[in-house]
Amino acid sequence: MENISLAFQLIVAISVLFIWIFRYENIVLEFKHYGYSDLLRNFVGASKISISTLLIVGVWYNEITIYASLSMAFFMFCAQLSHIKVKNPFSKFLPSLIFLIMSLFIASFNCGLI
Repeated sequence: MENISLAFQLIVAISVLFIWIFRYENIVLEFKHYGYSDLLRNFVGASKISISTLLIVGVWYNEITIYASLSMAFFMFCAQLSHIKVKNPFSKFLPSLIFLIMSLFIASFNCGLI
């Protein structure tokens, strides 16, 4: 289970970093589609990049992993609500849903629940 949690930790962190750094133009379009402001988009981006960095640092400093994974789960839950708001098809829900589940698994493992 430890290896699965660690793999999920790195997959979520690296994927979110990749999306927010190298696919930023898609993020801009999505936030416009949702009707959200540039300020909110920039706040979410800075937060997700910071949280992703904390997930990576959590590989060596395990005590911060629970906070980072729960924070990421919160943002992924908000992403789910955004997809519901604009009635996106399920295929648009899937990436953030998978990351939500992975983040909750990481948090559960690091709390000793599983």
